[in-house]
Amino acid sequence: GALSRLLDFYLATVTRVYAIERPGDRLPDHLAPTEHQGLSFAGRHEALDWLYTEAHCVLAFAQQSLVGGRLRRAVDLLWAAKDLAESGANSKQYASASRAALAASRSVGDARARGRAHTVLSSVHLMAGRYAEADEQAEQAARYARRADDPAPVFWTNNDRGIIATNQGRHTDAERYLRQAIQDSRADENGAGEASALCNLSRLYLFMGNKEPAIDLARQGLEILDRHGLTMRLANAHYTLGVALTEAGRHEEALEQLHDALDGFEANRQRLWEGTTYFRIAQAHLSALRAGRAAQHAEQALAIGFIGGDQMRARVLITLGRALSTLGQADRARACWQEALTLHEQQGSAEAEEVRGLLDPLSAV
Repeated sequence: GALSRLLDFYLATVTRVYAIERPGDRLPDHLAPTEHQGLSFAGRHEALDWLYTEAHCVLAFAQQSLVGGRLRRAVDLLWAAKDLAESGANSKQYASASRAALAASRSVGDARARGRAHTVLSSVHLMAGRYAEADEQAEQAARYARRADDPAPVFWTNNDRGIIATNQGRHTDAERYLRQAIQDSRADENGAGEASALCNLSRLYLFMGNKEPAIDLARQGLEILDRHGLTMRLANAHYTLGVALTEAGRHEEALEQLHDALDGFEANRQRLWEGTTYFRIAQAHLSALRAGRAAQHAEQALAIGFIGGDQMRARVLITLGRALSTLGQADRARACWQEALTLHEQQGSAEAEEVRGLLDPLSAV
């Protein structure tokens, strides 16, 4: 009984933190109900202080609770604590607990818990840039959610699969998943979810070379989130718009958006997103022919870490190499590109060919 009450306390409190960080997001309405109301917070900074101070205990207790009548609430606790997966400091522990959640739900044949555990684990793989594994988990999540008649994972799996397909170059699939995610979020009156899917569709259009529609979609997402104030999702929207503006050659506008994103990620203690944003700032400076500043920000990204695992590391190294080459540091540029080539070849990425093209001229010198 005491363990059940403690689980209620953690689930209610973490859900409250999630709601403070993501106003307009309907996930809290789909989580298991609790008898305990949890803690109240004076504001978002107090809520985040609690979450990151208690992170180890929250994740350890969630993993300990993956049994019997506590299983579903423990899985929901992991889902509500998803910010910890993106924080950097707690990512490995979160991943370990998520794998345990899937194993526990599979062993007892609980389709509802299993669908949600697959959803959580899909996000873990996605953050690490393991796209094939992430897509497999998302597909399983949708299958078990349908079996359990549980609509909650549907938006998240479609949104994740849209991101995955975008990164794999499957543009038709990506657009289908993301438009379905937009439709599902609107049906659920999930404003934050709609904004997220719009921003992800913006990124897809950018990959397809449709720059102005990409900018428009990012602005739509930003406007939805801006109505709710400064949250992590708002930072994501600034990030998306900044990337789109960089691709359109509007460098100063892009940097303004990216620095707003950086401020948001720092305020929300999302170190991996901070590093990812430093990379995008480096790209904007390089595109504006400011190689020194580009190199500085790319090196900051490498020092902090980023979303996307080895594939993103390779992209950062390519940008750093380009900046160093422009600065006349050919040996350092070559070292960056050689490491990027190794990473892309290990991932089987088509981007390896781009790196070979960078290395060939230097080989001939």
